[in-house]
Amino acid sequence: MKKFILAALIALPMSVFAQKFAHVNSATIIQAMPEYTTAQTEMQNLTKSYEDELKRMQDEFKTKLDDYEKNQATLPDAVKQRRETELQDLQQRMQTYYQSSREDLQKAEQTKMQAIQKKVTDAIKEVGTAGGYVYIMDVTAGIPFINETISTDVTSQVMTKLGIK
Repeated sequence: MKKFILAALIALPMSVFAQKFAHVNSATIIQAMPEYTTAQTEMQNLTKSYEDELKRMQDEFKTKLDDYEKNQATLPDAVKQRRETELQDLQQRMQTYYQSSREDLQKAEQTKMQAIQKKVTDAIKEVGTAGGYVYIMDVTAGIPFINETISTDVTSQVMTKLGIK
């Protein structure tokens, strides 16, 4: 048995033992970036502006609906029909606005996060190249197990590369 193990060890290429592996926590890095904080603030402001506009539209709808309901009995049929159509149109515009604002928010967030993620990815590549690592795995990617005894945590090195303390 000892001979078999010795033969197997000799047969393995020595380069396998020389390979370096690392891991990084990109979520920790991203959350520490000033760009992330700025993006979060911008997204909150954008969300608030969309919500304010939707609230204005809802208030307008409620005012017109209340007025219609209050005066419905005394309105001629032609005016009644025009106001009903106006209320339906306003309700449709609110739904359309809500959907388009959600899509716009998603696109804006995706654009902002892509730029941040690219910056982190570039820094990880630079640390990997400089450190001679074969792989740098992201622990936030759902990797079920990383043996930290043979893998180096380079999170702090990436943060330093990005100028984050």
